Amino acid sequence: MAHSTTRTRLRAAVAALAVLPALAFATPAASAASPSPSASGTPAPANKAGTSFLTAVNLAPGQDAAVAASTGDYLYWAFGAAEGQTATVGLTVTLPPSADRHGPQTWSVEVFDGLRRRQSCTAGTQNATAEQATASLALSCTLREVRSWAEPWSGDPLPGTYYVRLSVADAQQTDLGLAASVQLHVAAKGDADNAQPEGGELRAPLVPPAGGGAATAKAAAPEEPEDHWYTGWFSGWNSRWFWTLAGGVLAALAGVAGYTLTRHPRGRRPARYGSVPPQSGAPQPGPYAGSGQS
Repeated sequence: MAHSTTRTRLRAAVAALAVLPALAFATPAASAASPSPSASGTPAPANKAGTSFLTAVNLAPGQDAAVAASTGDYLYWAFGAAEGQTATVGLTVTLPPSADRHGPQTWSVEVFDGLRRRQSCTAGTQNATAEQATASLALSCTLREVRSWAEPWSGDPLPGTYYVRLSVADAQQTDLGLAASVQLHVAAKGDADNAQPEGGELRAPLVPPAGGGAATAKAAAPEEPEDHWYTGWFSGWNSRWFWTLAGGVLAALAGVAGYTLTRHPRGRRPARYGSVPPQSGAPQPGPYAGSGQS
């Protein structure tokens, strides 16, 4: 019995070793058969969304987004827009099943520029309300044409990064947290030839290009700092100690001068300690003290 058991185990081990080469050759074939996301030249849709401006997911030019979300969450994406372009943001929200909802829901889309200033929409539905039986709703926002330059006080759209925020403006408390899905598409038309106004140029985009979100924004060349004769006084590792020591010396001199002026004012000298001030009508000591008497 022992010999038969040993033979059975050896046969199983040999069979496992024989299967390994087949698995090794089958794995690359399976991976090669799977389609590549970049085979068509179009970036694969982003499957994530940020929860704030700092965590917004950057979208490359022509890239869409398809994410699963929860009702009540704030979703953020970022994309780049160049001068002369007019961007349109379109979203389709697939709502939770009507059987799980307890009332209508209102969703809202907002677009902010690189300085987080809310940009107005010239067309589109920014707020949409879906009744309990509605399965999905559509939102869109068409921005104004991106200008090549603008006055600092104006809120005109400028080249740089733009943020999209999708949120639930109104919903039943019991519906918060239900699963939903969102599809985002950003389209842009126009180019630098359409940029207005003419005769000016923005020195740098509102947000420097970072990742895919600002890939279409024009980056400005870094400027060399201008040197002056006093530049070295305020730079370097020892500048702080130099100015601290100089400030201490000036403070000591100011203290001594203040003490001198306060203790010994100009034009007056303190009387000798223990002396009695002269009294009116009393003879003054001196060589002529008694000359006035007859």
